[in-house]
Amino acid sequence: MSAVMTNKSAASKAVQRSEGVWLAAWRRLRSDKVGMVSMVIVGLFLLLVLASAAGLVAKNWQKEVGVPNAPPTFMGPAPAEAQGALNMPAGPNVDLSDIDPLAPKYAEWNERAKAYKTEVTVKAETLPWGGDRLGRDVLSKVIKGAEVSILVGVLAAVVATFIGTVLGALAGFFGGKVGDVLEWVYNVFTAIPSILLIFAFAVIFGRGVLSVVMILGLAGWTGIYRLIRAEFMKHSVREYVRSAEAIGASKFSRMFKHILPNVSHVALVQLSLHVVAFIKSEVILSYLGLGVGVDQVSWGTMLSESQSELILGYWWQLAGVTAVMAVFVTAFALFTDALRDALDPKLRGLE
Repeated sequence: MSAVMTNKSAASKAVQRSEGVWLAAWRRLRSDKVGMVSMVIVGLFLLLVLASAAGLVAKNWQKEVGVPNAPPTFMGPAPAEAQGALNMPAGPNVDLSDIDPLAPKYAEWNERAKAYKTEVTVKAETLPWGGDRLGRDVLSKVIKGAEVSILVGVLAAVVATFIGTVLGALAGFFGGKVGDVLEWVYNVFTAIPSILLIFAFAVIFGRGVLSVVMILGLAGWTGIYRLIRAEFMKHSVREYVRSAEAIGASKFSRMFKHILPNVSHVALVQLSLHVVAFIKSEVILSYLGLGVGVDQVSWGTMLSESQSELILGYWWQLAGVTAVMAVFVTAFALFTDALRDALDPKLRGLE
């Protein structure tokens, strides 16, 4: 009886030890409280992006719902500028239509101005994050800008990481002529200054969200390629890969089923760094007129607009977009660090 119990215990331990790489990583990730909180925050941002893309929130971000540069407020009187900013001349009391052909229109214009002033004065009292220079809601702009900037940052980082990982895996695993050709491509890309390379791709792809994604992805894969290539060269000669080769595993299986999970933490770290870097690059491209279109808004275009507003003392657009961007970037970086630790083969070996 004791022998049977011993065999069952040994079998259960064997099952636990045969736990997959990703299942073990998820188990370790769940034990990291900071990582889980960060994952929830990143998930909420992604849900907000999807809701914005579906038109459920911030769909009227272009609408002028308040007076220009309305300060943040929930209740209370409208800004003093709204009380007299739109007063139109009532016109003379005498008939001057023979001299001034616009005289008959003065009364009509004045009534329209009063009606508009009343409308924007009421609406200006309901902007919790204030309004921009055109009277648009800053909160709606931040949400819509998050959709564009996060989409650009994440997709461009995924494109760059995919290109760098695949090419680095091929160069590091095969070497020889394949490695020489890929090294030549790598040297060509790195020999060109990154800003010139981005400008060259911008001329080819033009403006727009997908264009920015392709520009940043094609210009930003070289660093990832270099790191992944070195990792594949190191792991391809290790015993576990040689053992897989001895039992008949294909080259594709050895590359992407055996080596890649052991170097995935490197790719994830680079993915995190590139998301942050590409969001910043989108800011620069939008400021130079090479980013998203003029009919779109992003965190980059908002930061560009807020420069002139800050000089005049209108700080709320800069504060809003900076705070939201900082929360997302910090949460994304912490989540990726936790995921890297969960996938780190050194930590797996300590269990």
